[in-house]
Amino acid sequence: MQKSFAQLNYYEMLDIKPEAAAFEIRHAYNAALQVYQPGSLASYSFFGEDERRDILSLIETAYRTLINDHTRKDYDEALIGRGELSERKEALPAPKKPVSIFDISRNSTAKTALMNNDELKNKVSQSQLVGSILVKNEICGADLKNIRTELGVLIEQIALETKIRNDHLKSIEEDRVALLPAAIFLKGFVKSYLKCLCLEPVEELAARYMDTIARLSQSQKAGSI
Repeated sequence: MQKSFAQLNYYEMLDIKPEAAAFEIRHAYNAALQVYQPGSLASYSFFGEDERRDILSLIETAYRTLINDHTRKDYDEALIGRGELSERKEALPAPKKPVSIFDISRNSTAKTALMNNDELKNKVSQSQLVGSILVKNEICGADLKNIRTELGVLIEQIALETKIRNDHLKSIEEDRVALLPAAIFLKGFVKSYLKCLCLEPVEELAARYMDTIARLSQSQKAGSI
């Protein structure tokens, strides 16, 4: 969770596996473009315009490299030389379906839109449970789930609104440190989650959650030594 976006390899930038097929690369590329384009909820207020432009440039380079068989082969050999990729000794299995940290499907099963902001804000202000959680010094995924449940919002609704995959949202709510996306994505996801539920202040609440995750990550690393 410590790499910056620029330090990721091209497969990590597009969040695909090294054996990804061409259609998976195109799917992930289109998903990334939607996430980092101006006005995107998933990255709103998380990246400055210059940083967003740099990320889009890196995504474009990653896509052009991996979508071409010759440049991809050269890039894979470079990764193998650096020990970042295992050499393939046999043909790749047929891919099952595209993999992306973002869900941009237009045929989502979650058809119900979120309730309007005024209703959510009213529920937030009237709920003692929500109020008691928001004043805690540390906020964990279980706290976020309790707030969401108290407000009567389905996780599928948040996924539909933010275009973030259900499994990532569940990992956030369950503090599954090992399964969480890279920090550069995670904080933006948490901010989007908070905004969907009309929880304020977004920056402070997201920082408290990230502090909790950092502490849990350090504890798990210490326990594995």
